[in-house]
Amino acid sequence: MGQQALPGKKPGLLDKYFTGESMDYRQIISLFIPILIDQLFVIGLNLVNTAMVSSYGVAAISAVNMVDSLNIFLMQVFIALATGGTVVVAQYKGSGNDAMVSRSGASSVTVVSLVALVIGAIVVAFHNPILHLLFGTAEPDVMDNARTYLIGSGISFGGAGIVQAVCGVLRGTGKTRASLALSLITNISYVALNGVFIHMLGMGVTGMTIAVNIARYLGAACAIFYLLRMETTLGLRLADFFRLQISMLKKIMFIGLPFAAEQMFFNGGKLLTQIFIVSLGTYAIATNAIGNTIAGLAQIPSGALSLTIVTVVGQCMGRRDVQDARKFIKSFILLSSLSLLLMALILLPLFYPLVSLFNPPDEIMHDLFILTVINFVFQVPLWSISFITPAALRAAGDSKFTSIIAMLTMWLFRVVLGYVLGIMLGYGIIGVWLAMNCEWGVRGAIFLWRYRGTKWYAHRLID
Repeated sequence: MGQQALPGKKPGLLDKYFTGESMDYRQIISLFIPILIDQLFVIGLNLVNTAMVSSYGVAAISAVNMVDSLNIFLMQVFIALATGGTVVVAQYKGSGNDAMVSRSGASSVTVVSLVALVIGAIVVAFHNPILHLLFGTAEPDVMDNARTYLIGSGISFGGAGIVQAVCGVLRGTGKTRASLALSLITNISYVALNGVFIHMLGMGVTGMTIAVNIARYLGAACAIFYLLRMETTLGLRLADFFRLQISMLKKIMFIGLPFAAEQMFFNGGKLLTQIFIVSLGTYAIATNAIGNTIAGLAQIPSGALSLTIVTVVGQCMGRRDVQDARKFIKSFILLSSLSLLLMALILLPLFYPLVSLFNPPDEIMHDLFILTVINFVFQVPLWSISFITPAALRAAGDSKFTSIIAMLTMWLFRVVLGYVLGIMLGYGIIGVWLAMNCEWGVRGAIFLWRYRGTKWYAHRLID
């Protein structure tokens, strides 16, 4: 139960906005801080990796960015299923049913791991047709690097799937410190190995593919070891991962499948915009890659909040405490918008030192700066309502509505409008990004309308 302010004592800001009947601000902070640190490392280490590979030229950074747009599209499928596991686990945790917490956790790991392995096998088997279909207009040296990186990425998906599934289960139970530890093992080892293979051994993109495989399977081994040997409250055994209960699978899929479909369509749209960008040339690809990295830095606290809200609202709905869920959603949106403003004020003065890490050609600097400023201006009021709100609605079981809206707005605004502004009207990479900002506003407004109603919490996910 949350701790309310003492009678006669005026509640502080944390008590007012982040304490309710279900949990108090101390519990929320204990959930949020490890996820924030995780996001700091993930985005920060991605920046370091991008900077390292950029030392091999525009072709290398363009290839990695191209393939990563496809990787994100594919990986979001099993990340979405892992989120389904997080929601189910969180709701059972909130209801106090420890036996079902254990069963749902084991089922989530099994499903996500199998899906990740299958997707990885398909990528490796069909890497050439995939690359030529999506990026056939890219220059030959970019394609050679992309081929190497795509094969290596596909092989690594199995390890990444296990890590994502286990971290999702741990977040659902509120054990975000353990989730952080697993993420740090994976990501820090990835950067360290990149330093060895890229800088010390001079292996370029090939070294990056070797590093990502070692790091992800090391993280997977540690994740399974943690669940079996260190996480005694779940009481899992190895045999539990080979028993898939249909009833539990249905609950996970109820959340995970619409979210997976959403992510496929959503990231499919992003992939299509990436194809637009490829047609604009190698400089446009590099501008997009560096711009995405800077935008990712600004979104670190907000990204952590969007992950935290899943556990918070999931556990509130496990107790059927709608009032707390509403209160926390509103508070998280406000805090996220304030954090985006603060990050923009911090990062804009550091723009040129940050960009210099990527050794960019002078030709892209003007467009990159304009793109960054425009994105910072739009994301402060629009990003949070577009991403925090649907994460919360999904945690309450409202997965179909959020997924349909996300898919429709992505394709109608980001893809179609992106093509019109970027290609037909000739605004290039800036036009593509303006379309993305417009899409945030439209879908965010729809999600706020949904939040103000009653249908989003009418779902009954657990018994």
